[in-house]
Amino acid sequence: MEAALSEVLVGGPLEIRPHEHAATLNGRALRLTRHEFGLLIALASRPGAVLGRQELAEQAWGRPLRTHDRSVDVYVRRLRQKLAGEGPGWAFIHTHFAFGYRFNAERSQPFHIQSTSR
Repeated sequence: MEAALSEVLVGGPLEIRPHEHAATLNGRALRLTRHEFGLLIALASRPGAVLGRQELAEQAWGRPLRTHDRSVDVYVRRLRQKLAGEGPGWAFIHTHFAFGYRFNAERSQPFHIQSTSR
């Protein structure tokens, strides 16, 4: 199901307004390309669902991927970089290897290594 044009999609500090072609993170506007914005809407419209590359391309860009086309991966990487730059401490797009990508706003958990005494 596609996001209604008047719907506002929210995930943590990320707010997406498809009808305005705008997204903000922590109150700051994100500068996204048309392809990045389309992917973000496709993912955020179905939080928690794992979407394959082909499905994402068709939903976001209205066209199927050609064989061996990795453009979804490239744009997801760029989108992640932009989201990380404006929203450190948050993860929004999660990879499911061999399946696709899932949208879920989660706080990043730094790894803590406790030293042991000998």
